[in-house]
Amino acid sequence: MTSTALLTDHYELTMLQAALQAGTAHRRSVFELFPRRLPEGRRYGVVAGVGRALDAVERFRFDDEVLTALRNGHVVDEATLAWLADYRFSGDIWGYAEGEIYFPYSPILIVEGTFAEAVLLETVLLSIYNHDSAIASAASRMTTAAAGRPCIEMGSRRTHEEAAVAAARAAYLSGFATTSNLAAGHRYGVPTAGTSAHSFTLLHDSEADAFRAQVASLGTGTSLLVDTYDITEAVRLGVEIAGPELGAVRIDSGDLGVLAVRVREQLDRLGATETRIIVTSDLDEFAIAALRAAPVDGYGVGTQLVTGSGHPTCGFVYKLVARADDQGEMVSVAKKSTDKISIGGRKFALRRRNAQGVAEAEVIGVGEPPVNDGDDRPLLVPLVRDGEVVGREPLDAARERHLTRRSELPLAARQMSKGEPVIDTLHVGDDH
Repeated sequence: MTSTALLTDHYELTMLQAALQAGTAHRRSVFELFPRRLPEGRRYGVVAGVGRALDAVERFRFDDEVLTALRNGHVVDEATLAWLADYRFSGDIWGYAEGEIYFPYSPILIVEGTFAEAVLLETVLLSIYNHDSAIASAASRMTTAAAGRPCIEMGSRRTHEEAAVAAARAAYLSGFATTSNLAAGHRYGVPTAGTSAHSFTLLHDSEADAFRAQVASLGTGTSLLVDTYDITEAVRLGVEIAGPELGAVRIDSGDLGVLAVRVREQLDRLGATETRIIVTSDLDEFAIAALRAAPVDGYGVGTQLVTGSGHPTCGFVYKLVARADDQGEMVSVAKKSTDKISIGGRKFALRRRNAQGVAEAEVIGVGEPPVNDGDDRPLLVPLVRDGEVVGREPLDAARERHLTRRSELPLAARQMSKGEPVIDTLHVGDDH
């Protein structure tokens, strides 16, 4: 089991050392991971990375190798190292289920334990949630724009190799059909797909030779890349070699909408009426939406997906919102600076819905659960109880949840134009 304990910031451990010396490290504490706002123009966000975060918490251990690295780096003193050697998170974690929708100030994660145990998880939790939720939020917009046509994740070469695996997982969560990334298939069961690149065509003496080789190896249902030389000639060759049973052609350059119309007409004339047209080339949700009227059967998305389509992070923060006082009573605490406020107190959350099941508001109870009028849905579920993971689930369950939760949003959520969150966030209780 590879430790995740060094996937953190230096100051988490220096805070721990100072708190241990001050005698405050073991105060009961409640931390909250939340966004102060959505990325500019976005109407909703998607919670992703929960499963990966639970794995990281389970592997957050200070083994001999980690302790040696801290000692050699003079990060903390020997007393703190001795405490870390026995570290195990023994508290509780509640959170929004993976695939759920979030809005400004949604309490996406509630971590309860001692200050010492809970503060150490800050960086690794933020790292996972900020990245994966950014990708899932972009992917959700892309699959919405695709209107039922399949999207293929193919951004591995555009990001860090480990980020590529997490991105493929997050994209699948939000409705992408397949990924090109084999590690995502191996680790998380994401369906993988792929055929050939331009280099395969250029390898052969002619485009016809390349197509014959691909069809001979992969069958007539394969996808042929047709824009290496002349698209019209490549489509003719493809159907000639594979027959009208040719699975698909892929266009990776040019005016995709115009080319798709021409290729569709040519395929139909050649009798390949069932051959699909797949388009790639720096697509984002806006380009996908613009192609909605074109005869396109699927989209391959890379760079824009794995970079969050302009918003590579969600801006989540992890703040102490309650702690025990000297008498052991829990008291609310909050940051009060003008533009980076947090709201003190342990939170509870529900999605307020009307009688038709359409979401109307994000209702956050401060200090106590808000009143459920019968149509509302509680949002926080147990993820860790007494240090044991209890919230692990199959990725397909989170994928299905996302599609269901997205469908209960107001129709404005489907718009690609910039806008405000589609529902308001309301705080109730504790003088709110």
